[in-house]
Amino acid sequence: MERIAEAIGGDIAQREQEEIQQALQLDLPVIAGEPIPILYVQMDGTGVPVVKKETVDRQGKTEGQPAHTREVKLGCVFTQTAWDEEGFAIRDPDSTTYSGAIETAVDFGKRLYREALKRGWHRSKKKVVIGDGAEWIWKHVQALFPHARQVLDYYHCSEYLHKVAKAQYSNSAPAQEWVEATLTRLYMGKVGQVLGGLRRMQPTSDEALKVIRHYRE
Repeated sequence: MERIAEAIGGDIAQREQEEIQQALQLDLPVIAGEPIPILYVQMDGTGVPVVKKETVDRQGKTEGQPAHTREVKLGCVFTQTAWDEEGFAIRDPDSTTYSGAIETAVDFGKRLYREALKRGWHRSKKKVVIGDGAEWIWKHVQALFPHARQVLDYYHCSEYLHKVAKAQYSNSAPAQEWVEATLTRLYMGKVGQVLGGLRRMQPTSDEALKVIRHYRE
């Protein structure tokens, strides 16, 4: 069973690479079919445990310690045509296809680009890429999805706001109050107000200045 699974996996991987190379070389607009109102591409990365041979000569997160995990990159493509009663977007049921691999950011970007083309990227009226703000994600978004609207997902945005509050106010009541008020504005879609508040914020320390400057830009 193991040998058969490896053989099938190797065949699938080879065909995927052929499709990826074809997509990158030809990249011809596919206009057959109905227009797609909004097409989303989302990507992220997370560590997964692996056997020791997979981490040989790989540096861990702690200096001087070997790595115990490998980063698997995950992505999905889906459509959206409806909104709920509060005006929030609803993902179309059964519209999501997934991609995942342990490979370089460059290779994974190409893999997800191929999936987006298969799903009708050129037929979509509005193109959106959702990410966590990691440099590798936006770097490849610019290269492979240059005309897409870039969106920082709510979860990671709230995480970054907590970091700003901790640097500015430490772990105090004002920090919690600021986070709650700012997240409420963010949830209501008042992104401009959130960014404006960050730009007007007067740092209370060098560390706060560094963190605030990083996230408001």
